Amino acid sequence: MNGSDFLNSVLNEVSKTIFGKNDEIKLILSAWLSGGHVLLEDVPGNGKTVLAKSLSKVFGVNFSRVQFTPDLLPSDIIGTTIFDEESRKFFFRKGALFTTMFLADEINRATPRTQSALLESMAEKQITVEKRSNDLGAEFFVIATQNPVEQYGTFPLPEAQLDRFAVKTAIGYPDRECEFKMVKNSNLSNPLDNIKSIYGLEDIKNVKKDIQNVEVDDKVYEYILDIVSATREHSQLKLGASPRGVLALNQVSKAFAYLQGDTHVLPKYVYDLAPSVLAHRVIVDSKSHFSGITSEQVIQDILKKIKAPV
Repeated sequence: MNGSDFLNSVLNEVSKTIFGKNDEIKLILSAWLSGGHVLLEDVPGNGKTVLAKSLSKVFGVNFSRVQFTPDLLPSDIIGTTIFDEESRKFFFRKGALFTTMFLADEINRATPRTQSALLESMAEKQITVEKRSNDLGAEFFVIATQNPVEQYGTFPLPEAQLDRFAVKTAIGYPDRECEFKMVKNSNLSNPLDNIKSIYGLEDIKNVKKDIQNVEVDDKVYEYILDIVSATREHSQLKLGASPRGVLALNQVSKAFAYLQGDTHVLPKYVYDLAPSVLAHRVIVDSKSHFSGITSEQVIQDILKKIKAPV
């Protein structure tokens, strides 16, 4: 399957609900197809839930959404063991996490205990309950959202959990033309009803196999390592990116190249993807933080200083 044709067919369907956000959708698809997960940090009402539902319909996969709140318990998303009076036996009732696409809405509103319930599923695509491991499938995908503005009553995600997300990005506000289309279409019908299921799990598996055939030159590997190494030595960072960041940048770049229709990863793709893949994995030191310097700015500074291979 040609990667650019695959991407265009997905965009044609998703554009029935989300207008003018092809670059963001391509990034999210790259994360999913590389085996990673996505953290959307955006203000409410920008279409995060609609986008997740649209993707699940396009690929015909199971979808579940949980609104994270302070009183949400790990058992609410993982499941719980229940005693059946009739059979006089215990059985496990699966939670919402047993799905293919899981939307953790406002993940930073839940307590750290509940947040950590996602760690195993995100890292290993499985859930262990009472010493028994339950496989979620290689296509299991988490989209988590959080509001960057309202911080009252929230529990910031720890570094260990942020590192599990392949990509952190935002959808952002639509431009005037796209917002006009959105308002006009909303008067006709529910746009989600018009989205067709054009792919399935087998198609995703085949695409993932094709992505593994995308080649990466040794010079590009060196470029990725130079960028990540620079985060560990930068004077404004007290924590650099982990080896997981190296792997994520490589895999997401390969998926992105495939969706572009390329058979090789170009240095430009690494350059463009690095802020989204690495910025949430590093921590700015206190002095720089109080000066208003963000991790995204530091990553951009690093990219300007490191020479990309030709």
